[in-house]
Amino acid sequence: MISRHSDLPLKGDATSRYMPWLVALMVFLSAVAVASAFAIQTVMTRWDHDVSGTLTVQVTPVPGDGGEALTEDRVRAAIDVMERTHGVTAVHALDKRQMMALLEPWLGSTDVVEDLPLPRLIDVTLDPDAHVDLAEAGERLSRTVPGASLDDHRIWLSRLIDLSRTIQWLAVGIVVLIGAVTSATVVYATRTGMAVHREVIEVLHLIGAQDDYIARQFADRAFALGFGGGLMGLALAVPVLTAIGWAARRMEGGFLPHLSLPLVGFIAIGLLPAAAALVAMVTARSTVHGTLARLP
Repeated sequence: MISRHSDLPLKGDATSRYMPWLVALMVFLSAVAVASAFAIQTVMTRWDHDVSGTLTVQVTPVPGDGGEALTEDRVRAAIDVMERTHGVTAVHALDKRQMMALLEPWLGSTDVVEDLPLPRLIDVTLDPDAHVDLAEAGERLSRTVPGASLDDHRIWLSRLIDLSRTIQWLAVGIVVLIGAVTSATVVYATRTGMAVHREVIEVLHLIGAQDDYIARQFADRAFALGFGGGLMGLALAVPVLTAIGWAARRMEGGFLPHLSLPLVGFIAIGLLPAAAALVAMVTARSTVHGTLARLP
């Protein structure tokens, strides 16, 4: 397609200089948007896998002398309540060492909070096939154990999932907008080329050249420029995405899990240059046909 013979001197046009760079910028922005959408989906999937089917019981520590013993009694009472709850498969109280390990990614050194009366946490595992009345379980827990509360992770997780879906749709909208801008750029470049080579096009018409023959030459040129610009944009996007992934991997043990792209994400990003070239080719062909149809 790129090496086919052309009767139009399109290689010397000004579009050959600026169009590849515009397409490169479009592909670069699209690659970042697509990578963001897939990375967010990966994070949400891992959060859902880690959090779904679990609850957390929080027991407020009792202050004063003998408070530690009373707190332990409340923890044992909370464990007993949750173990007798329908749909609960396992109940585990976190000791101080485990709680310090949870706080360390956020605080760094936990020496400053080691002597503070931290709330006691109890990890509760649910049967995924059982229906658990969380409202009733939380009310019974608070009534039986003073200062105890039930935290359902699905509440904040659902909000995060809604936010992630909004961001994903925003990324899709950005890619669509970039495609529209790319098409507009190709339309302008094609019409400019047709205006520059108007006399040659008229001569080709006089000797019997069909509209599709002329449109094919513009389409082939647009495909070549779009594909070359797409490869440049992909070459610019790869080190940027690699640097973002490297920075994300340094956030060990934080709130965010390890950011990575699934195989389909790499395939989608790798196909962006070809997609940009196809958009340019189709747009150029339709533009030429539309312009020639209006000529006398």
